[in-house]
Amino acid sequence: MRQADGTGGTHGGTRGGGHVPGLDGLRGLAALYVVLFHCWLLAFPGFPKNSGPPWLGWLMYGRLAVVFFLVLSGFSLAISPARGGWRQGGVLRFLRRRAWRILPPYWAALALSVVIGYFVVPASHHGPPNIRTVLVYGLVAQDVLTARTPNGAFWSIAVEAQLYLVFPLLLLVRRRLGAVLLVGGVTLLVVLRGLLADNALPDEGDNWLTPNLAPVFVAGLVGAGIIVAGEKVRRMPWHWLAALAAVPVILLIAVQGSAWTTKHYFWMDLAVAPAMTMFLAAIATGRPACVMRLLAMRSMRSLGDFSYSLYLIHLPIVMVVVRKIAPQYVSAGLPTFCFTLVLGLPASVLSARLFARLFELPFKRNRSWKSMLSPARSR
Repeated sequence: MRQADGTGGTHGGTRGGGHVPGLDGLRGLAALYVVLFHCWLLAFPGFPKNSGPPWLGWLMYGRLAVVFFLVLSGFSLAISPARGGWRQGGVLRFLRRRAWRILPPYWAALALSVVIGYFVVPASHHGPPNIRTVLVYGLVAQDVLTARTPNGAFWSIAVEAQLYLVFPLLLLVRRRLGAVLLVGGVTLLVVLRGLLADNALPDEGDNWLTPNLAPVFVAGLVGAGIIVAGEKVRRMPWHWLAALAAVPVILLIAVQGSAWTTKHYFWMDLAVAPAMTMFLAAIATGRPACVMRLLAMRSMRSLGDFSYSLYLIHLPIVMVVVRKIAPQYVSAGLPTFCFTLVLGLPASVLSARLFARLFELPFKRNRSWKSMLSPARSR
């Protein structure tokens, strides 16, 4: 799920114009983890219980990668407003740019997913995609309305689209009332919903997940304040603070297991957001150096460049490999997983790179049809 491209400075990506180093690499790694999660998920039945080898248990938490995407999205989108006193520069202009950037590759991936789901292997247990699928998913309304899914990864696109709609309002609250009231207010509403809902919390895969995930998006938005913070704040050991915040969450997952974690994603999403936000603050200030060197590698930057396309189209490819090709050559379980890594993973990455050149990068590099089709651009 590719997010907005934040702008940043040189060292640490927090001063002046330019790009924030490291963010593209993080997007790429998160997208790659989601691919590995789906390779695991389709190879080993029984989710949320781990029916695979214990040493592969770390691949079971794809939902948390999507949470990271949302934190990163809020962070990236808020970089420019943070520099401008938390002002956006036009609501309609922002929404038009988001639609131009996100929808064309999404609609192309939807068409591909519908074709594969109808003619090769359906993504839904309820059958192949139908007209309702095309309408609901074409309108990016899958978080509000139900339909046979053409692609199990598409649920988060609707969540993100709805968060885009309220982003200008969130900026207004940040500017008028401050970061503490924005984070506290949004989080409190979600916590109250969770406490009142008791055992009726939505499970992973349900509709109406946007309100639950709004606090993690807001956490990223507020975290972008590191861009304009004073040197005392910028020099704080954000990477160590992120690690300290992550330790209790990791220990809880390790002790309680995957089934418990999946059932309590409502609370785990909130618990992990502070660590993710502080980690982004660390990256934005150029630390830790070893991670920055990794993210600066050309392969990491390249992967991040088409990470949105990878997120959009990998699942149908992996499903074809696991359900149509692998059974002809290997047995179920670990052999299927290894077969999918050898065939499905590179096929997903290479296909996503080609897909991005056709349907994503032209819309990323141009702001309108006129600039895209002009002779100067085509040369």
